[in-house]
Amino acid sequence: MRDKGTVFTALLHHVTPELLDWAFFQLKKTAAPGVDGVTWDQYEAGLPDKLADLHGRVQRGAYRALPSRRQYIPKPDGRLRPLGIAALEDKIVQRAVVAVLNAIFETDFVGFSYGFRPGRSQHDALDALAVGLHRRKVGIVLDADIRAFFDTISHRWLMRFLEHRIGDQRVLRLIGKWLKAGVLEDGTWTEGRIGTPQGAVISPLLANVFLHYVYDLWVQQWRSRHARGDMIVIRYADDTVVGFQHEDDARRFLDDLRARLAKFELELHPEKTRLIPFGRHAKADRPDAAPEGLGTFDFLGFTHICAKSQGGKFLLKRQTMRKRMRAKLAEIKEEMRRRLHQRIAEQGEWLKSVVAGYFAYHAVPTNARSISAFRYHVIHMWLKSLRRRSQRQNMPWERMNRIIDAWIPPAVIRHPWPNQRFDVKHPRQEPSALAAHARICAGGAA
Repeated sequence: MRDKGTVFTALLHHVTPELLDWAFFQLKKTAAPGVDGVTWDQYEAGLPDKLADLHGRVQRGAYRALPSRRQYIPKPDGRLRPLGIAALEDKIVQRAVVAVLNAIFETDFVGFSYGFRPGRSQHDALDALAVGLHRRKVGIVLDADIRAFFDTISHRWLMRFLEHRIGDQRVLRLIGKWLKAGVLEDGTWTEGRIGTPQGAVISPLLANVFLHYVYDLWVQQWRSRHARGDMIVIRYADDTVVGFQHEDDARRFLDDLRARLAKFELELHPEKTRLIPFGRHAKADRPDAAPEGLGTFDFLGFTHICAKSQGGKFLLKRQTMRKRMRAKLAEIKEEMRRRLHQRIAEQGEWLKSVVAGYFAYHAVPTNARSISAFRYHVIHMWLKSLRRRSQRQNMPWERMNRIIDAWIPPAVIRHPWPNQRFDVKHPRQEPSALAAHARICAGGAA
């Protein structure tokens, strides 16, 4: 599948009963049910017969997609994010189709695209960004966000992009069914005319295909034709960070990007898209400016800050976004109220998994103070909760410290420095390979 000009005219036969079985066991067992009300455990009973029936309906075109169930989850800024919860059979078929299409599109996708791709994580994107900022001559950063991207994807353009590689009309009709299935909210059905539901198994792949043609390939061309200096690009889903050596490059790119997105019925979020003086070369251009006087930007849960190492050199400092930490602590506090009368061991097991999961993501170099603060607040919330269970304050610190040692993981850095992990995963990206800005970027192969 390495020939990027190949159009695949027969794909649906790859969606076998065995693949559907694999797809079923890839789903989260505790996920909320869709409009059908069917849970994972309920569907597992008599699974072989159900999958055989599902496979038959998919192959003969009798399969019908159900609308997604609308559900809202809180965002760190207090607003609500709409999610579309698909019916269980829709999740199974979507997961199987994604496995088939990934084998095609993964050979097309570019190196600086990281979101929702096999073998790539948020930390890979963060590493690539950090390495690019250290090894390239970056003095200004574009932090860009596409307004309501998943809600405004054009079905017309998306299907045209898919047809570049998919010639099997049965697969295209299947995707069309999911796009048009719409949303059910408070008993009212809304037809799907634009967008793809956030939360649907197929949505991340469709988003990557759309942005591959709209953004990624265009960025590569723009960089080779128009950039006068160094330029780094990182994209994770609809969030992108672009670093430039020259401010005029950055401003021309931003103007051209707005025009490019408008052509495909998208627009940049005016409040979340900014040009920011940032990087060691921004400091060099402003010798009287302290590192903390330069701009900061947020990306994938971290605030990126210009700082100095102990040796006086440029240091990229990454701290957990404050609103993300506050939101997580509020979530923990609410759950503690629900668990108020559980045994300490039960509460401890739950808190241990929550804190360990938080550290698994946030415990990166330069973020020690932030994760220590998170641990401190969790401990004090737990102490307050335990003391609330009795009118007497029968939880002295001596006993609390023993409980903490037993259940709360220590706040230690768990991730290596970005360049260490990046160089292992991208061995050809040694410093000498970063010479030609038009061909190589911090995001890997480009």
